[in-house]
Amino acid sequence: MMDLQAALGMVFDWQVLLTIVAASMFGLFIGAIPGLTATMATALLVPLTFFMDPLPAIAAIVSATAMAIVAGDIPGALLRIPGTPASAAYTDEAWRMGREGRIGQALGVNLVCSVIGGVIGVAILAFFAPLVADFAIQFTSDEYFWLALLGLSCAVLVSGSDPLKGAISMLLGLLISMVGMSSVSGQMRFIFGIPELLSGISILPVLIGLFAIAELLRRLPEVGKLNLPAAPTVRRPFEGVGRITWRYKGGVARSGVLGTLIGALPGAGADIASWICYALARKLSRTPEKFGTGHPEGLVSASSANNAALSGAYIPALVFGIPGDTITAIIIGVLMMKGITPGPDVFTTDTVLVYAIFIVFLLANLLLLPLGLLAIRGARHILAVPAAMLYPLILLFCIVGAYATNNSMLDVVIMLILGLLAWLLAENEFPIGPMILAVILGPILEGNFLRSMIKANGDVLMLVDRPIAATLGTLAILVWVAIIVSTLWSMRRTSQATAPQHNNN
Repeated sequence: MMDLQAALGMVFDWQVLLTIVAASMFGLFIGAIPGLTATMATALLVPLTFFMDPLPAIAAIVSATAMAIVAGDIPGALLRIPGTPASAAYTDEAWRMGREGRIGQALGVNLVCSVIGGVIGVAILAFFAPLVADFAIQFTSDEYFWLALLGLSCAVLVSGSDPLKGAISMLLGLLISMVGMSSVSGQMRFIFGIPELLSGISILPVLIGLFAIAELLRRLPEVGKLNLPAAPTVRRPFEGVGRITWRYKGGVARSGVLGTLIGALPGAGADIASWICYALARKLSRTPEKFGTGHPEGLVSASSANNAALSGAYIPALVFGIPGDTITAIIIGVLMMKGITPGPDVFTTDTVLVYAIFIVFLLANLLLLPLGLLAIRGARHILAVPAAMLYPLILLFCIVGAYATNNSMLDVVIMLILGLLAWLLAENEFPIGPMILAVILGPILEGNFLRSMIKANGDVLMLVDRPIAATLGTLAILVWVAIIVSTLWSMRRTSQATAPQHNNN
């Protein structure tokens, strides 16, 4: 009880509350601009967190992320352009509701169900994370090695239709994580005679480069010619929302729980959660033929799932230091910059901070209602900001943020190089998620493997001599078998599809 009171005192400090509100407004703005994702909003906030205490830094990212996901629904419903990938699953549904004169109802359903899903996710996070942490205290370097490998494996498996490209992206991330001096052996790797690289590549320029710079490069051709159609005015955004939400209350609850569980899978994230829950709602619906015609049932389920997934991703991040998605990977990087290493010990050494994070989550989700309503009312003005003005300001902010890490131009160069690399990969349909997860998990994977080998005198079989380690190792191997089978199946289908064309020629 004393810890909870101390956590409440930390959260309800005027500076923390001001940070939450300011970050929420920023997230609403970024999320409502088509193409600027919640991940980009988070990456742009990272330079500011460099100057904050741990709790305001986490509060800023949590608030901005939740708001950006909800704000991404606005251009989807108004213009049929999803603001964030997590909104893409139900963009057509919301837009068709708007064509029928129910645009306010569509956005109101999105907002209310996002809040409910977010609260369900926070409740599961607050209840299960400490229980999992108690169990995780028994872990040794063997278990952490397999857990990190399992996290990377899952990230590759869910990265897209081509797991091979996901694996290549992951290996590039592992390569970036190995730059510098080994924390176990002291061996210098890939420094190319540059002394600044002895300590490795800082996480901040990596995050900004892979997300913000890559997205700017992708959007560059649109500058000067991107003319969005005028957005309609939204009236009566909560009309009939209570009735719809109550009618599909089972779908809201189911998607809130399932979204949280999907979010806890490394590499999955809110966009995958929303697609899965939308598809499940259609499969279980009594009227599946109405989906895609402006039917609110899929809208209710998917919008509940994507916000719940945000909370779920923090379960492995806080308990094991294994990011559930790219946003929690950024959070882990921020915590490490603050001298806090996520893991089961944080629940005993920083109990007050953990409670404060849970309260911030709840507060950020409750703030969605008033601030989300404000964003819906002001949608026309947000969407009217010209890209030619916005993108150069974002680039300037990125450069300043990367330089501020170590007051080094090398970090700016690394940011730009990685941004160009990420853009090239994205243009060729390589997923970026596995790369950033590998950058975070690489040192955990390598360090724990080397420590286990030192303890076991090089006997690899000792990695599976404990029941938990053997279970995690089996799961990791099964995931890689699934990746190989999926890749071979995809290659076979491609060859079968091209064979008739060659025969016809």
